[in-house]
Amino acid sequence: MNPMKIFYTPDHIHHAPAQELHRGAFVPSHEGPHRMDMLLAGLAKHGYDGFTPPNAYPMRDILSVHSHPYVAFLQNAWQKWQDAGYSGDVLPMTYPYNVRRAEPPKDIDGEAGYYAASADCVITETSWSAIKAGADCALSAAQYIHDTGGTSLALTRPPGHHAGREYMAGYCYLNYAAIAAQYMRDAGAAKVAILDVDFHHGNGTQDIFYARDDIFFASLHGEPDYHFPYFWGHKDEIGSGIGSGFNANYPLPAGTHYSAWKEALMSALERITDFGADALIVSLGVDTFENDPISSFKLKTPDYADYGREIAALNLPSVLIMEGGYGVPEIGDNLAGVLSGFG
Repeated sequence: MNPMKIFYTPDHIHHAPAQELHRGAFVPSHEGPHRMDMLLAGLAKHGYDGFTPPNAYPMRDILSVHSHPYVAFLQNAWQKWQDAGYSGDVLPMTYPYNVRRAEPPKDIDGEAGYYAASADCVITETSWSAIKAGADCALSAAQYIHDTGGTSLALTRPPGHHAGREYMAGYCYLNYAAIAAQYMRDAGAAKVAILDVDFHHGNGTQDIFYARDDIFFASLHGEPDYHFPYFWGHKDEIGSGIGSGFNANYPLPAGTHYSAWKEALMSALERITDFGADALIVSLGVDTFENDPISSFKLKTPDYADYGREIAALNLPSVLIMEGGYGVPEIGDNLAGVLSGFG
């Protein structure tokens, strides 16, 4: 019997962008249903099956983190794009620079840029179905640990940690980690910690909680001078106002091996212990793997079980939420490794 309750829905397949703009060229999207195929194959190989479908949750749980106009944009963008006579899927290409008016442009082309922080967030006709299903998985996983004190995995795609309160970025549209954390607060947890172990900094999560002292955020990631999302994730970003001291970034150089990565992890776990969290949300990206095509750390497959054990040793009710991991079959083995660390 597996100790981990896993929430999954095949509705993720409804978000299937054909291509993305990547370093000056249109290429097949790195973030597509093929990623879930690899994850599911790896989990099955290691005996993880019997997934639980999520419950449907009201929009208020999403709107506790994201603005109503932004969520309405995600729901309606593709139809507006078609109504405007534009071909293909929604792809933002125009962005506000140093000026953000209170209201977005009326034309969907401008509106898409208003709500975007990068050009890799394609919206297809059925994307919203997959995006909402991801939120339902995260909320089901959060409710499960609230009710049982156990551990759960929200097996979601697209990922979420780059999405801010009112913008999409880095393949992310709704911030599932933030939604789960806020759900736990609303359900009675006095303090919630979020640990982001994805290769890329969780800028959206940081942005949402940067001025709060009830949710502690720690992120281990590639140096922002050289890695997406570039403009967030420096060590001196520690929070603002009452949130000062409740944000911890651990930027690490390209080529980082597990020994150095684990040292940063142990520091983050110590900060979480000192914070006195009642629950833990883990943004679980496995793109720290040595062969990941869009990352540059050097973790190996056995390392994932080891760090899973270290996180589990906090002995906190924990929600693991799937983030990145791209292009190599080992992402499923690495995810299974982390789960095995929880016993």
